[in-house]
Amino acid sequence: MTRIFSHTRPIDADIVDAFCMLQKGFTDQFVYYDKRRACRYMGLGRCIALPTLDDAESELEGPVGQPPVYFSFNRFDAENPALTDELFEAFPRLKFMLPEIVLIENERGTLLQVNSLGPVYVGRIERFARQALAAPPRRRQSVPYSVEPDSREAWRAAVGAGLAAIEAGRVDKVVLSRRQRLVAERPFSSKDLLVNLIDGPARGTVLLYRYADVFFCGCTPELLVRKTGNELESMCLAGTCPAGASEIERERLASELMADPKNRAEHDYVVRFIREVFRRTCYDVDVPAEPGILTLTHVQHLCTPARARILEGVDLWEMKGDLHPTPAVAGTPVGEAKMLIRSIEAYNRGFFAGACGYVDGDGDGEFSVALRTGVFDGEIGWVYAGCGIVAGSVADDEYDEIGMKLKTVLSAFDGKEAAEGAAR
Repeated sequence: MTRIFSHTRPIDADIVDAFCMLQKGFTDQFVYYDKRRACRYMGLGRCIALPTLDDAESELEGPVGQPPVYFSFNRFDAENPALTDELFEAFPRLKFMLPEIVLIENERGTLLQVNSLGPVYVGRIERFARQALAAPPRRRQSVPYSVEPDSREAWRAAVGAGLAAIEAGRVDKVVLSRRQRLVAERPFSSKDLLVNLIDGPARGTVLLYRYADVFFCGCTPELLVRKTGNELESMCLAGTCPAGASEIERERLASELMADPKNRAEHDYVVRFIREVFRRTCYDVDVPAEPGILTLTHVQHLCTPARARILEGVDLWEMKGDLHPTPAVAGTPVGEAKMLIRSIEAYNRGFFAGACGYVDGDGDGEFSVALRTGVFDGEIGWVYAGCGIVAGSVADDEYDEIGMKLKTVLSAFDGKEAAEGAAR
């Protein structure tokens, strides 16, 4: 049995400023930061990594009874025999990573957590608290860069292979992706991109996993699964159109998206999949018959929320495994679509479109699907985005759709003042 000592106390600090102040001393960094709600966890250092939480025992110290917070970053297709690029290969294959420090903003308030394999030394807590409280306001910085365009012809061939598999009856839908190589004009840090994603116009949940000199980050709109007690939430997200340049155009495009048979069919594959998974492991399942619209900075999506109550004995990790990958990021049937992706895509996706999130010592937490993301080493990187291919898909239209989606992760390099209404 692994015994974890976890001391948590309130702290009157901005956790992003505190993270920027403390991060210089830690090569392992973890962030799960929901810009829409107080579900914000920022970890530094690594106390321990565990293959399972079944044998972990928590001893809570301090004035707040917050269980220890573990981070988990998982690959899209962990069994894919193809090698990832050299940046993704640098990350170890670990399941649950417990940071030494976790800065928290949740329903309990704004907190500082210090984790240890022995009783937490009070001097460490006080030192970290002093440094966090003394943190200066963060500043955004632009990082000039260039992107090497990927081949439109190669994309057309990939989509053609997907459409041929659909016509042959192998799959009904396959989700294909593009990646582009990015080269910066000056060195940049994980902190630079993190601050621009949090304070910039990107909407959703900001993810960061840094290991030594490489880091994976982005801002995803897609919740995979959230567990609070026996309550479970998920999101069916598929079907895309531009956000529009004005409110009138946004509403017109959203109406067209709602009425488009191709996008509705693509969305329904995801709805049916999540509903079926929930019915196997949950009760009081609530998945509305009609989708709504999720509006982001650059695109809009068809979105259907899913809620249920989880059966006793089923945990968050099991639900993550049952739900991921959904037809929104793989296709349908999921297994056959994954095999097709392996044969079509010239690269291993690594963490892109993987399930990334956190789980606490009580078994609560959430995972998001790592969309609109990239992997970097502070000088170069790869950025990723994808789209669903179904019968009737047009390769050039899908290529342009991915171009719109790539703008989200590329906004991490833009340090201009946030648009009015963007979260800080």
